[in-house]
Amino acid sequence: MLGIGTIAKKVFGTPNDRKIKATKPLIAKINALEPEFQKLSDEGLKDKTNELRKRALEGTSLDELLPEAFANVREAARRALGLRAFDTQLMGGTFLHQGSISEMKTGEGKTLVATFPAYLNALTGKGVHVVTVNEYLAKRDSEWMGKVFAQLGMTTGVIWSNMPEAEKKSAYDCDITYATNNELGFDYLRDNMKSDLDQLFQKYHNFAIVDEVDSILIDEARTPLIISGPAEDRSDLYSSIDQVIPLLSDDHYELDEKTKGVTFTDEGNEYLEQQLQERGLLTEGASLYDPESTSVVHHVNQALRAHKLFQRDKDYIVRDGEVVLIDEFTGRMMAGRRMSEGLHQAIEAKENVTIQPENTTLASVTFQNYFRLYDKLSGMTGTALTEAEEFSEIYGLGVVEVPTNKPIARIDEDDRVYRTAAEKYTAMIDEAKVAHAKGQPVLLGTTSIEKSELLSQLLEKEGVKHNVLNARQHEQEAQIVADAGRLNAVTIATNMAGRGTDIQLGGNVEMKVLEVLEQNPDADPVALRAEEEARHEEEKKKVLEAGGLMVMASERHESRRIDNQLRGRSGRQGDPGTTRFYLSLEDDLMRIFGSERLDKLLTTLGMKEGEAIIHPWVNKSLERAQAKVEGRNFDMRKNVLKFDDVMNDQRKVIFGQRREIMAAADLSDIVGDMRHEVIDDLLDVHMPPKTYADQWDTEALHDQALEKLGIDVPVVDWAAEEGVDDEEIRERLIKESDELMAKKASAFGPENMRNIEKQILLQTIDTKWREHLLTLEHLRSVVGFRGYAQRDPLNEYKNESFQLFESMLDGLRETVSQQLSHIRPMNEEEQQKMLLEMAARQAAMQSAASAPVQAPAGEAAPGFVEDDPTTWGSPSRNDKCPCGSGQKFKHCHGKLA
Repeated sequence: MLGIGTIAKKVFGTPNDRKIKATKPLIAKINALEPEFQKLSDEGLKDKTNELRKRALEGTSLDELLPEAFANVREAARRALGLRAFDTQLMGGTFLHQGSISEMKTGEGKTLVATFPAYLNALTGKGVHVVTVNEYLAKRDSEWMGKVFAQLGMTTGVIWSNMPEAEKKSAYDCDITYATNNELGFDYLRDNMKSDLDQLFQKYHNFAIVDEVDSILIDEARTPLIISGPAEDRSDLYSSIDQVIPLLSDDHYELDEKTKGVTFTDEGNEYLEQQLQERGLLTEGASLYDPESTSVVHHVNQALRAHKLFQRDKDYIVRDGEVVLIDEFTGRMMAGRRMSEGLHQAIEAKENVTIQPENTTLASVTFQNYFRLYDKLSGMTGTALTEAEEFSEIYGLGVVEVPTNKPIARIDEDDRVYRTAAEKYTAMIDEAKVAHAKGQPVLLGTTSIEKSELLSQLLEKEGVKHNVLNARQHEQEAQIVADAGRLNAVTIATNMAGRGTDIQLGGNVEMKVLEVLEQNPDADPVALRAEEEARHEEEKKKVLEAGGLMVMASERHESRRIDNQLRGRSGRQGDPGTTRFYLSLEDDLMRIFGSERLDKLLTTLGMKEGEAIIHPWVNKSLERAQAKVEGRNFDMRKNVLKFDDVMNDQRKVIFGQRREIMAAADLSDIVGDMRHEVIDDLLDVHMPPKTYADQWDTEALHDQALEKLGIDVPVVDWAAEEGVDDEEIRERLIKESDELMAKKASAFGPENMRNIEKQILLQTIDTKWREHLLTLEHLRSVVGFRGYAQRDPLNEYKNESFQLFESMLDGLRETVSQQLSHIRPMNEEEQQKMLLEMAARQAAMQSAASAPVQAPAGEAAPGFVEDDPTTWGSPSRNDKCPCGSGQKFKHCHGKLA
């Protein structure tokens, strides 16, 4: 008997069906316009852009312009690339424009889809950012789709790391800008460390289209972006503590693989105290619970995590004497990315490589809070439905499943579960050999480098030629993926998420033509393409006869999404294909989530070695386990975000104030108000309200007025006068300080005084904000312990961080007033000298920003200022650091936490 929900779906369709149906009249309208746009000349397409732009600026809504804009893009793409967008691609583009996530299967042409809403939203003149997961895709897509935008009379830019500032500024000024999520986030932070509006990169956060949106907004959103500077070197402490961890026994700590947590037991704490005291890291008689031991305890906990939770060749690799993290979702190396709070240093100590100094945070932001800055956000991916709740709750994004252009012909088989990993791998190799023998391309998916290399060894033993794609072969990624659909191809890949290059049956024609042209530049491209296309058609026919791409996965990932991404590599554009997951009771997911019961069942059934259990119930059981893990990970990300939201409110206030200060021509009223508030604070302390004159501390008030306001006034005599109250003294202090500042302004000249006020304000805000960030980091690390006292850590953090913020603003007012009050007026000759020095510094900063800086050891580059990253230029990671240390930039000021 059918349930009410099932009957309702049959009659009314699902919510997703209704959304698809609603776009059909719009698609029909675009199709009806096609003949009209085909008649336009190349110049006519550009004229249409100018007409649409004019109408948009005059107030016509973008929704009204959509049919004409999409028809214009479709025709431009046909002429520039020879690609005519399918109706399903127009649907995907419509949902992106509406601020939703378009879930489109692999091979459905998402790169082209993005051009439609990007063009439409760029008509407002506020720019559009297309976000990719890596720089290779940003450059490739900007060049490829840039041809479409050029056909339409629009400009395209691309952002990459370490590019010269002038070029980067120009790229941001384009109508459409392609960039990675990391560069966009870092440029936002850099913008808020600048001192002039003209230096800013990101003028608007208008509309962002995020490619591989699940990878960027969920997987990578667990780690905040941090711009940092070097802190004190404590490598000896890490090495000393690292020697203790291998001495621990299993009784000394508890490992929870489900939550990825590890903690010391009481027995472990006692043993640690003894070992640390013997090594002089804890004083005799001291306990780990003493407040003085906080730092040592923190480092010991990080060392334990480094040894028990992080595995070499799975979570990181050691390359050229450096620990390089591996993205667990894409399998890529994350060069330059370092874990914060001493965890990266603990792993370096464990691996016995050079321990880089810790960093102190100069600015930070989470991807969640960065992307929520945009007026409109959208995204596209092949797999988003499993995370629909998180997209909705965190970003306010709905997910729409866009139908495929051709029906899916791929067969997804039930999982095969074996008793042991050895049996599983044997079965995989046997099946791969059978498929390979008949010419069927095979893709073997793994979750770690270690397992991909094990499968590679087994295939080598059987004499099967194959390619391996993991973090070690990262540079050949596109080529390996492009060849994975060829006849007889066998490819082993670690986490195939967000690769950006389709696996086409018979191979990728474009990649092959480029490869041959690189080897033989004098070859005729037209003849070469024709030859390659003929070969491709012949080979594709054979591959189709062999059954299309066979995907074999060596285990299930924690996230269903990653499994679906691997599956989606097969069955592109209606092609046939097969996917199959090979599991064993020794796999992490099976072992952690109740494989003991299944093991007993298999033993009872009397399964022989090499036999597999295959049943839909097993699939459902595993998917439930995966859903549990996804829910737990979502809760963890939500918790991190709740704490960052507290800081984000403060960040927005500070960054907003910086922009107002940069935009203001005259700040004398602001600094005047600050000075008056400092006077109010001094009176509250030394002449509290509702107190008598004999209770006032007028001598201290005199000293403080001299120190903080630069005025030497007879406060003691004023207080002794008949009938003088605190309000009268306040007015006299304000009058004296205002007169002093008026004299300074007259001596410096009004314009110079305004510049000085602006620079002092910005520098003080930056210094105070950095100190505040460090304080919040420490608060965040200890506030969790308040839970043991039945107090909510989040509420405690909110209350204390607000008080710290108020305290920071008080300190800001005081420091600015003090610095401005003590500036010495100069004579004309000194003023000229100062102006010349300022001009020279400005010129040095501009030249440093426009080219990578090299400086010999011991000599800083011209214009280099320790606390101002805008003066560091744009050195590459392996250039000498501009501070003059003689170290590489990546080991010095260029380190990222």
